[in-house]
Amino acid sequence: MYRNEGDTAGEPVPAMTAAGTGPGPLLVSLQLTDSAFPSGFYTLSHSLEGFAQAGAVDPAAVPLLLRDLLLHGVGPADATALALAHRATAAGDPAAVVRIDEHLFATKLGREMRQAATRTGRQLLDLGQEVFDRPEIGDYFDRVVRREAPGTQAVAAGVIYAATGVPVRQAVTSDLFAFCVSFAGAALRLRLTDHRSAQTLLRGAAPAIEEAVEAALRRELDDVGATVFASDIMSGRHERAEARLFAS
Repeated sequence: MYRNEGDTAGEPVPAMTAAGTGPGPLLVSLQLTDSAFPSGFYTLSHSLEGFAQAGAVDPAAVPLLLRDLLLHGVGPADATALALAHRATAAGDPAAVVRIDEHLFATKLGREMRQAATRTGRQLLDLGQEVFDRPEIGDYFDRVVRREAPGTQAVAAGVIYAATGVPVRQAVTSDLFAFCVSFAGAALRLRLTDHRSAQTLLRGAAPAIEEAVEAALRRELDDVGATVFASDIMSGRHERAEARLFAS
C-alpha cells in the first residue's frame, strides 16, 4: 500500500498506519478469528470436555457455562491481558508485554491450560510474522523462542492486533468471539449442541462478550486472573483422562 498523491512517490506506508483506515482492521480480525486459521485455538475445549466427562453439563447448561467462562475466566484473565499487551505494543514497550505475558501465564493453575495457552500462542506468533510481516510480531516471537517470554495466546494476539493496526476494543471483542466459536465447536463435537443451536449459542453470548470487553478495557495488570475454579478442577481431571478429543 502506497501514499496518496502529493506524498513521496512509491514510499510504503507502515502497516500499522495503513491498517488503521478502511476495512483493514476488520479484515485482520476476520482472518485471525476464522477457524481455518491454523493457530491450534480450535483444538481446545476450554475445559468443556472435562465437564462432559464428569457428567456435569448438559445441553441446557452449555450457554450458562459459556457465560461464566466469559465473565469470570477468559474475560478477566486472557481478554484483559490482550488489551494490556495491545497497548504496550502500540506504545513500543516490549518489556511491558513480557511482564503481562509472565503474569497471565502464572495465573493459569493447571498444566494443561498453561501448555494450551503457550502452544497456541507460539503458533500464532510464528504464523503471524509470516502472514502480516510486521517487525513487532517477529521480535516478540524471537523473545518467545529464546525463552524470554512464555508466549501465551492472548498476549500473542494482542501483539499481532496492535502491530496490524486493529483498535484495542475490536481486538478484544474479536478474540472473545473466537473463544466462543471454539467453545461452540467443542460443544458440537461433544454432542452437546447441533449446528443450528450452536449459532443460537453464539448469538446469545453477545451480551456477555460486550460486558467482558468493557470490563477488560478498564482493568490493570494486577487485576489479571480468573476465578473459575470448577473449570480448573475439570481441566485437572481432563489431564488424566484415558481418552480425550481435545487438548484442554
